[in-house]
This record gives sequence, structure tokens and C-alpha cells, in this order.
Amino acid sequence: MGRAPAEGRRVSAPGRDGVLAGRVAVVTGGSRGLGRAMVAGFAAEGAAVVIASRKLGACEELARELRERHGTEALAVAANVSRWEDCDALAAAAYERFGEVHVLVNNAGMSPLYPSLEAVTEELWDKVLATNLRGPFRLSALFGTRMAAGSGGSIINVSSVEAATPTPNALPYGAAKAGLEALTLGCMRAFGPKVRVNTIRCGPFRTDISKAWGDIAAIEESARQRMPLGRIGEPEDIVGSALYLASDASAYCTGTTIRLDGGGSR
Repeated sequence: MGRAPAEGRRVSAPGRDGVLAGRVAVVTGGSRGLGRAMVAGFAAEGAAVVIASRKLGACEELARELRERHGTEALAVAANVSRWEDCDALAAAAYERFGEVHVLVNNAGMSPLYPSLEAVTEELWDKVLATNLRGPFRLSALFGTRMAAGSGGSIINVSSVEAATPTPNALPYGAAKAGLEALTLGCMRAFGPKVRVNTIRCGPFRTDISKAWGDIAAIEESARQRMPLGRIGEPEDIVGSALYLASDASAYCTGTTIRLDGGGSR
């Protein structure tokens, strides 16, 4: 893995520039969908990236691609954030490689389908809460504590409109995301003033998860008719908000929720 840089040192490839030059960003669920888009956006702006997901091969493939395209440092880590020990191992791997982390994006999530609320099992409930809430809590505690003791940083929690307007077919997910937004506010107070903690609350996006929605053409037509922007989101649509919250552009922004939903929740 190579020698870790000294504590506090910012890491970047020689000659790299961009709004995140010299910074290290960790993204969970980073190998596909919204996570992949954010990882690519951070790398394009000069950040070294830690790509974490359950599938190590997918993380390694993206890491190679980003090294070749942007000349940035990229570390692939297999991590199931629903497991406490995997969260600990992810933090250990990131700090061993880079010495400091400046950005944590709690993006990994899941929302299994179920036929009715009565059919929700204890196992399903626990799995959804573990991935969407327990993991982000542990990671925020680990990274936030070290950021606050070091040069500071930014934690970004990726939430959902289900947190504010929960629907019966995604209620465990909505409850977990509401908890995640509460976590944003608590961590803002725990780790301030050196660490900023914010939320991106997403509406419908065209990711792998959208394949489970059913008739995507019907969903797109509904979006055209009822949403002010007339479409569902593409993964790249999250990059601008993520870069804003990760960079010094949001230096006076903490405890904020950015609604990234095409206006559909208004």
C-alpha cells in the first residue's frame, strides 16, 4: 500500500489542481450510481479518493479508471457499512494510506421491496436500519472525531425525500433516512467548529435502484407532468451539490439540507 503520509499532509498527484486538490475523500457505496458519480467528480477536481462498497472488484476497476483518467490516487476498500467492524476497517485503511481524510460521504443505502407493512420482517428492518443509519453513525463518529482533532473536514449524508414524506412502500428506508438527517444535526454540534456536516436529500434518480420501481417509462412520464424540472435525476446531477459541500465554497454551511429533487417535493 506504500508509506502513509505524515499526519495533516494533503495528498495529490504532482501538478494536480481543482477545488479539492490535496484533499482525501471517502465515499461509501462508491462503485456505482450516485456514489460513483461523486467519486469521479471529486477525482476530477484533484482529490485522492477512497472508494468503498461491498464489491471490491467494482471498486478496484473504478480506482484504475480514475488513476488513468485523472492521475489521482485512488484506494479501493471492500466494506459493508452495516457491519460495525467493516466501518472500523474502512477508517483504518483510509488513514493508513493517506494519514488524513477531509471528506466523508455517507452514501451507501438500500431499500428492499416488500408486499405490505405487515410482511416486513425483523431481518429486513434491521438490515435497512443498519445500512442506512447505523453505518453512517459509526463512520461519522470515527472520521468526524479525527477530522475535528486535525485540520477539519466535511461530512455529507445522502438522504432521500422519503425522510420528509415517507411512503408505505419504503417506510423502513424513510425512517432510517429521517434518522440520518437527525444525525447530521447532532454531528454538526459534536464536531464543530472544524467539521461541517450537511445533507443532500435526493428525489428520484436513474440508478440501479430505479430498476426496481417498475415501469420506468411511466415514472418518467409522471415526472414530466408533475415535477418543475420535468424529469428524474441522472447520477451526475448530484456532483455539483457534493462538490459544493466538500469544498471551501461551503465554508459557512453546516447543518443544511440541500433538496435535490427537481422541485418534486415542493
